[in-house]
Amino acid sequence: MRLAILVLSVVLGLVPLVGIGWILATGMLTLWPPSATVDGLFMTLILLTLALCFLLDAYWEARDQGWLKFLHKEKLAATPVAAKTPAAPAKATAPATPGATSSAPAAK
Repeated sequence: MRLAILVLSVVLGLVPLVGIGWILATGMLTLWPPSATVDGLFMTLILLTLALCFLLDAYWEARDQGWLKFLHKEKLAATPVAAKTPAAPAKATAPATPGATSSAPAAK
């Protein structure tokens, strides 16, 4: 079931990119000389948003299934090994006099 969701997300992420190619092919949006119709510009933005949503979902699904471990090898190798001895607990210090506080104003 999870594989079906992954495949569906990839397909639905690529379909809007084909639509952007169609917009470029029909001339509603041209790269050189730069020009665009309002329809072409907004349709391109909408299709890019749809593609981003579906492809991001596909990335998250593949990462959750463990298929993208090769992308995160550096992070695993760079983690430092914890020290064998536990750190000493910090000592709590009490004020010297009963009425003294530790937040005294700094002298100038």
